[in-house]
Amino acid sequence: VKHSLGQFSIAPILDFNKDGDVDTPYEYSKKSPVNPSIEVDRSFNPFEEDSRSGRGNAHIAIQKQKSSSWESLYIGLQESGQSQGTSSILGLSSFEVELESEEITGRLFSDKGISTKEVTFQIQNKYIVCAIKSGMMVIHQNLAHQRVLYEELLKNMTVQEAVSQQLLFPLHFQFSKPKVELLKTIKEQLEYTGFVFSALENEKVAISGVPAGVLESSVEGILEQLLSDIENEVPDAGFSQNDVLAKSLAKSLAIKSGVFMEAEAQEHLIHQLFACKEPSVSPDNRPVLATLEVSDLDKKFI
Repeated sequence: VKHSLGQFSIAPILDFNKDGDVDTPYEYSKKSPVNPSIEVDRSFNPFEEDSRSGRGNAHIAIQKQKSSSWESLYIGLQESGQSQGTSSILGLSSFEVELESEEITGRLFSDKGISTKEVTFQIQNKYIVCAIKSGMMVIHQNLAHQRVLYEELLKNMTVQEAVSQQLLFPLHFQFSKPKVELLKTIKEQLEYTGFVFSALENEKVAISGVPAGVLESSVEGILEQLLSDIENEVPDAGFSQNDVLAKSLAKSLAIKSGVFMEAEAQEHLIHQLFACKEPSVSPDNRPVLATLEVSDLDKKFI
């Protein structure tokens, strides 16, 4: 039976997308239909002036009735004699009108909230001078960069491995056998700092990766200086060996005195320096910075 009803479409189809509002309600089936009616004002004539003026007067009367209802809201308000007139009709006091007429001359932001950019400059491409609250500060750029690199290298050797810059063609160097053997002992620490050795045997050294920012032309000099420092100061423990390596590499990679630095590079170095654990001394315990207070300058002009 169900098959026959569905085959010949006798049963109603369930349509879930159909809008039920357009269907006639079920209770309307018992009601009798009512003819629609239209009500027309047969006395209205658009061509008669009297009727038009009458409708206009009626419209004005309605407006007056509406306005009188609004005016009733302001009954009881005390206003001065000078504020009567337009302001009394609008329901505004003279004080409010005066406020609206005043010219705004204030500034959106005060000067206290505006931060000025730090001003730094170099002296003979050796010292960086910056202003501080008590006077000025003079920073040795080479020693400051040594401190920054020293702490970064120690972190790379012990905590986080540094990023290596891969070379398109490996660098080949010739070293004596004792130096090659010495390089083998510090190979692991050097790889943590970014060096990648592809060959290290007999008297041949091949490097396929260097720390980021290191020039290929300076790699041989860095290794020579590193081996010389290790030979002159033989470490006893693993930690002191890392310390010697970090000091030697920081000294070789740091910005040299006499190198010009842009203003942005100066500010970046200052921010890096004061992010260090010991910003006031270099890895060799030399002073990195000196402060000059305003009172010291005043004494020069007495």
